[in-house]
Amino acid sequence: MKAIRFFVAVAVLGTVSGLAYVAQQTSDAGAKIAAAANDWLGTLDKDQRQKATFDFASKERTNWNFIPLQEKPGRDVKTTRKGLPLAEMSADQKKAALGLVKTLASAQGAETAMTIMGLEAIVRDLEAKSGTMVRNPEWYFFTVFGSPSKSEKWGLRVEGHHLSLNFTLEGTQVVSATPYFFGANPAEVKSGEKKGQRVLGTTDDLAAQLFKALDDDQQKAALQAKHFGEPDQKEPSPKVGGPVGITYAKLTDEQKGKLMKLIQHYIDRMPQDVGEAELKRVRDGGLEKVHFAYTGSPEAGKGHTYRVQGPTFVIEFLNIQADSAGNPANHIHSSWRRLQGDFGL
Repeated sequence: MKAIRFFVAVAVLGTVSGLAYVAQQTSDAGAKIAAAANDWLGTLDKDQRQKATFDFASKERTNWNFIPLQEKPGRDVKTTRKGLPLAEMSADQKKAALGLVKTLASAQGAETAMTIMGLEAIVRDLEAKSGTMVRNPEWYFFTVFGSPSKSEKWGLRVEGHHLSLNFTLEGTQVVSATPYFFGANPAEVKSGEKKGQRVLGTTDDLAAQLFKALDDDQQKAALQAKHFGEPDQKEPSPKVGGPVGITYAKLTDEQKGKLMKLIQHYIDRMPQDVGEAELKRVRDGGLEKVHFAYTGSPEAGKGHTYRVQGPTFVIEFLNIQADSAGNPANHIHSSWRRLQGDFGL
């Protein structure tokens, strides 16, 4: 209950054309991120800073994960995820940490991230009798790589179950904001005071609307026989192979609008100037080369995945797992990644 009250309180509070352009356009967001990171680091004691910081060159920087990480199945166990969790912070440190989250996302994106954290309390209740994984809304970990400065390269990560935000900066300029992962279990809350809540509902619905808007021949081109696999955790770049599905060039104007609305939805999770830079990379890569592919059925309770892939980026989405109560296809994973450039590599 203490963790739930904490999150309620938080809610109340409320390459030249690529890298150079991103650096130019994301300095405002980068300055805010650097300031918030330094503010948070300034609240930590020596032992906390030791947990929270790594060298920029550390292999840990690209060791990203969106699953629970713990030493063995069971309730009273230790995490194996690196960084400093909210659970080990004071109230003021938590406030500063969540202030940092708000610089890594738009207002909408930050609210979504915090709602994802809060879902852990619901999952914990659903798995109370049979669960073996720790479900804790305060098991979200903050890690800084290098030192936030005005000129040196550094990075940071905010991560836990179903959330992984990874930023690489050069001084106060954002070089990369990927991998950028949001997930939800349950995708739709089926009971209790949050019944009907769909934290990633729009992420699911926009793709379904696009698929349903395709004619029979277009659906044949978009529909794939086999579900797409999970995003590659721990990998510094996505291993998705070549694009499949129907191309943007073969869509009607109305359908193109729906595809762009889906892409924009993912970008709208990010700070505005970071998102604008990402969208420019998409356009510079060539919209006509963007592919949309779908698997399964868009109907509620039916497993489905989709992928949107262009020369510079890939969106990966899966809703094929049951939730913690056993409801089919009610467990979402979604990510935005750069095909070349995750972690600024």
